[in-house]
Amino acid sequence: MRIDYRTEAGRELLLDVQPWAVVVRHSRWYLLCHSLTSEATRAYRIDRVRRVSLLDGTFIPPSDLDPVEALVRHLGEGWDYAVEVVVDAPADQVVQCIPTTMGRVEPLTPTTCRLVGSTSNPRGYAADLATLPGAFRVEQGDEVRAAVRALGERLVRAAST
Repeated sequence: MRIDYRTEAGRELLLDVQPWAVVVRHSRWYLLCHSLTSEATRAYRIDRVRRVSLLDGTFIPPSDLDPVEALVRHLGEGWDYAVEVVVDAPADQVVQCIPTTMGRVEPLTPTTCRLVGSTSNPRGYAADLATLPGAFRVEQGDEVRAAVRALGERLVRAAST
Protein backbone atom coordinates (compact mmCIF):
# COMPACT_ATOMS: atom_id res chain seq x y z
CA MET A 1 0.00 0.00 0.00
CA ARG A 2 1.00 3.63 -0.31
CA ILE A 3 0.64 5.89 2.70
CA ASP A 4 0.60 9.66 2.83
CA TYR A 5 2.38 10.32 6.12
CA ARG A 6 3.12 13.47 8.11
CA THR A 7 6.17 13.34 10.40
CA GLU A 8 6.26 14.89 13.87
CA ALA A 9 8.14 17.81 12.32
CA GLY A 10 5.31 18.28 9.79
CA ARG A 11 7.13 16.90 6.74
CA GLU A 12 4.85 15.18 4.20
CA LEU A 13 6.04 11.78 2.92
CA LEU A 14 4.59 9.41 0.35
CA LEU A 15 5.72 5.87 1.27
CA ASP A 16 5.20 2.46 -0.31
CA VAL A 17 5.00 -0.23 2.38
CA GLN A 18 4.14 -3.87 2.99
CA PRO A 19 2.00 -3.77 6.15
CA TRP A 20 2.83 -6.52 8.64
CA ALA A 21 0.89 -5.63 11.78
CA VAL A 22 -0.73 -2.91 13.85
CA VAL A 23 0.71 -2.77 17.36
CA VAL A 24 -0.41 -0.68 20.33
CA ARG A 25 2.46 0.50 22.54
CA HIS A 26 2.16 3.07 25.34
CA SER A 27 -1.33 4.11 24.10
CA ARG A 28 -0.08 4.75 20.56
CA TRP A 29 -1.00 2.71 17.51
CA TYR A 30 1.82 1.83 15.11
CA LEU A 31 1.88 0.33 11.63
CA LEU A 32 4.78 -2.14 11.61
CA CYS A 33 5.85 -2.73 8.03
CA HIS A 34 8.56 -3.23 5.47
CA SER A 35 9.16 0.06 3.71
CA LEU A 36 9.77 -0.41 0.00
CA THR A 37 10.82 3.24 -0.10
CA SER A 38 13.75 2.74 2.30
CA GLU A 39 14.12 -1.08 2.04
CA ALA A 40 13.95 -1.44 5.82
CA THR A 41 11.63 -2.32 8.67
CA ARG A 42 9.71 0.75 9.80
CA ALA A 43 7.03 1.69 12.30
CA TYR A 44 4.71 4.57 11.52
CA ARG A 45 2.29 6.13 13.95
CA ILE A 46 -1.24 5.49 12.70
CA ASP A 47 -2.44 8.94 13.83
CA ARG A 48 0.04 10.49 11.38
CA VAL A 49 -1.19 8.52 8.35
CA ARG A 50 -3.28 10.92 6.29
CA ARG A 51 -4.32 8.67 3.40
CA VAL A 52 -3.92 5.03 2.32
CA SER A 53 -4.00 3.65 -1.23
CA LEU A 54 -3.86 -0.03 -2.14
CA LEU A 55 -1.21 -1.02 -4.68
CA ASP A 56 -1.06 -4.02 -6.98
CA GLY A 57 0.89 -7.04 -5.84
CA THR A 58 1.12 -9.31 -2.85
CA PHE A 59 3.70 -10.15 -0.22
CA ILE A 60 4.24 -12.58 2.63
CA PRO A 61 5.23 -11.17 6.03
CA PRO A 62 8.14 -12.87 7.82
CA SER A 63 6.95 -16.23 9.20
CA ASP A 64 8.78 -15.70 12.50
CA LEU A 65 7.49 -12.17 13.05
CA ASP A 66 6.73 -11.22 16.65
CA PRO A 67 5.09 -7.82 16.06
CA VAL A 68 5.43 -6.52 19.63
CA GLU A 69 9.09 -7.54 19.93
CA ALA A 70 9.84 -6.14 16.45
CA LEU A 71 8.23 -2.81 17.33
CA VAL A 72 10.07 -2.51 20.64
CA ARG A 73 13.37 -3.34 18.94
CA HIS A 74 12.65 -0.82 16.19
CA LEU A 75 11.79 1.95 18.65
CA GLY A 76 15.13 1.41 20.42
CA GLU A 77 17.27 1.58 17.27
CA GLY A 78 18.15 4.00 14.55
CA TRP A 79 17.90 7.28 16.44
CA ASP A 80 20.32 10.19 16.10
CA TYR A 81 22.84 9.24 18.78
CA ALA A 82 24.29 5.74 19.26
CA VAL A 83 24.83 4.75 22.90
CA GLU A 84 26.74 1.96 24.62
CA VAL A 85 26.71 1.70 28.41
CA VAL A 86 28.39 -0.87 30.66
CA VAL A 87 26.45 -1.48 33.87
CA ASP A 88 27.76 -3.06 37.07
CA ALA A 89 24.62 -5.12 37.62
CA PRO A 90 23.22 -8.40 36.25
CA ALA A 91 21.38 -8.13 32.93
CA ASP A 92 18.11 -9.47 34.37
CA GLN A 93 18.07 -6.65 36.97
CA VAL A 94 18.85 -3.96 34.39
CA VAL A 95 16.08 -5.14 32.07
CA GLN A 96 13.57 -4.63 34.88
CA CYS A 97 14.69 -1.02 35.53
CA ILE A 98 14.65 0.61 32.11
CA PRO A 99 12.22 0.96 29.20
CA THR A 100 12.78 -1.62 26.46
CA THR A 101 13.00 1.21 23.93
CA MET A 102 16.40 2.21 25.38
CA GLY A 103 18.00 -0.69 23.54
CA ARG A 104 19.09 -4.26 24.09
CA VAL A 105 20.80 -5.52 27.23
CA GLU A 106 23.59 -8.07 26.78
CA PRO A 107 25.15 -9.97 29.70
CA LEU A 108 28.94 -9.60 29.91
CA THR A 109 29.55 -11.48 33.17
CA PRO A 110 27.14 -12.69 35.86
CA THR A 111 27.41 -9.24 37.49
CA THR A 112 27.83 -6.86 34.52
CA CYS A 113 26.03 -6.16 31.27
CA ARG A 114 26.06 -3.85 28.27
CA LEU A 115 23.18 -1.66 27.10
CA VAL A 116 23.33 -0.90 23.37
CA GLY A 117 20.82 1.52 21.90
CA SER A 118 20.28 4.94 20.44
CA THR A 119 18.33 8.07 21.21
CA SER A 120 17.27 11.41 19.82
CA ASN A 121 16.89 12.75 23.38
CA PRO A 122 20.19 12.51 25.30
CA ARG A 123 18.77 14.30 28.38
CA GLY A 124 15.87 11.86 28.66
CA TYR A 125 18.20 8.91 28.10
CA ALA A 126 20.49 10.19 30.87
CA ALA A 127 17.54 10.49 33.25
CA ASP A 128 16.57 6.87 32.50
CA LEU A 129 20.16 5.74 33.09
CA ALA A 130 19.94 7.28 36.56
CA THR A 131 17.44 4.53 37.47
CA LEU A 132 19.97 1.75 36.84
CA PRO A 133 20.58 -0.58 39.81
CA GLY A 134 24.36 -0.18 39.75
CA ALA A 135 27.24 2.00 38.67
CA PHE A 136 27.56 2.52 34.93
CA ARG A 137 29.93 3.94 32.33
CA VAL A 138 28.92 5.52 29.03
CA GLU A 139 31.39 3.78 26.71
CA GLN A 140 30.01 5.28 23.49
CA GLY A 141 27.83 8.32 22.90
CA ASP A 142 29.36 11.72 23.60
CA GLU A 143 25.95 13.42 23.62
CA VAL A 144 24.58 11.05 26.27
CA ARG A 145 27.85 11.26 28.25
CA ALA A 146 27.51 15.07 28.34
CA ALA A 147 23.85 14.78 29.39
CA VAL A 148 24.78 12.34 32.19
CA ARG A 149 27.50 14.75 33.38
CA ALA A 150 25.08 17.72 33.33
CA LEU A 151 22.42 15.74 35.22
CA GLY A 152 24.98 14.60 37.81
CA GLU A 153 26.23 18.14 38.35
CA ARG A 154 22.67 19.42 38.74
CA LEU A 155 21.86 16.70 41.27
CA VAL A 156 25.04 17.43 43.26
CA ARG A 157 24.12 21.14 43.35
CA ALA A 158 20.61 20.27 44.50
CA ALA A 159 21.96 18.09 47.30
CA SER A 160 24.41 20.79 48.43
CA THR A 161 21.87 23.50 49.17
